[in-house]
Amino acid sequence: MTFSAPDGSRLVQDIEKAGFYPQLVTDVVKDSLDGRRPVSHLVQLETHFTNTELHRHITALVLAEDVLHITHVDDQQFDDVGAETVARVSTETVPISQIRSVTLSYAYHQPQNYTPGTPIMELNLAVSWTGTQQLELYPAMCEDPECQADHGYTGTAASEDVVMRISSEADGQDAVEGAREFARTLRRANVAPLTDSGAQLAQAPQYQGTARTETPAPRTRFGHRHNGRDTGRSS
Repeated sequence: MTFSAPDGSRLVQDIEKAGFYPQLVTDVVKDSLDGRRPVSHLVQLETHFTNTELHRHITALVLAEDVLHITHVDDQQFDDVGAETVARVSTETVPISQIRSVTLSYAYHQPQNYTPGTPIMELNLAVSWTGTQQLELYPAMCEDPECQADHGYTGTAASEDVVMRISSEADGQDAVEGAREFARTLRRANVAPLTDSGAQLAQAPQYQGTARTETPAPRTRFGHRHNGRDTGRSS
């Protein structure tokens, strides 16, 4: 589920479903949206294991009118014995007009058997807006197995600010399709940014809301803004 509903109820449901400090994440997203109506979202919880520790973190991408909002929360041990935990929160709000690219990479299992409708096995979503180069370096190797010379380093460089990997095995097929639909919505907004008329993004078939206008709207869980000021938020 990626379309958020004008009152943000579906976004809240997906945050609660993820189960990673849901009230904290909801409040952070709510505060950062600053009254904007969420249109589409992507929420992903990831878990990583080391030899002795378990680490989790959640990323929420929310397309809200004219901005893309990114929230990332992870937790860390606050002491040596793990009795205390601290949550680290980072947020960023990017105007849609500043997004440079939205890149999707697909993976299909057994492509020789592909037919229309074959499910995607894995999807990688990369969103770039600053042009920051992400470098991945490793020692360059020589084809001669006996060579002992130092060939320096090689690697890859990519401009990406957010990268999310969603797989059917780890996240489920619905999550893969939801991520693809979110990316499509984001691309539509990036090509023709949402204006006060809401004409462009409202064409998405699943979305029935409208963009922020000067007409007062009822209170919702995420609140609304009128004439540049907050009309109130319900708890």
